Amino acid sequence: MENKEYIWKARKRTIFGLPLSFTVYKLTEEKLFIETGFLSKKEEEIRLYRILDLTLHRPLGQRIFGVGTIHCCTADKSTPEFEIIKIKNAKKVKELLSECVEEERMKKRIRGRETFSDEIHDDEHDNDGDIEEN
Repeated sequence: MENKEYIWKARKRTIFGLPLSFTVYKLTEEKLFIETGFLSKKEEEIRLYRILDLTLHRPLGQRIFGVGTIHCCTADKSTPEFEIIKIKNAKKVKELLSECVEEERMKKRIRGRETFSDEIHDDEHDNDGDIEEN
């Protein structure tokens, strides 16, 4: 992994927005890596095409120090949800990650699967119970 070219790389920020943690995030064209630990290291690998949803959280304390957290939901069974915690330029990183996810999905010809509830509003049905086309 050392020879890969990273699109983005950052360290989790701690108090006062300083990069004094042992969590490092690395983004390639196909994967996101989350490396944690000092003596005992752990590396998670998330394939970008499996990311389904991104949410940016920037509470007041994080905004004061110019950081934010990105919550990610995936189709991965071992890592269904994870967070990219307290990073600088979180909004730009979220947009970059979103673009990379879409590019990877298009390359692999993967379409997002949305889950719809069985309940459909009455105004979307005609009198026969079929869904009306607009």
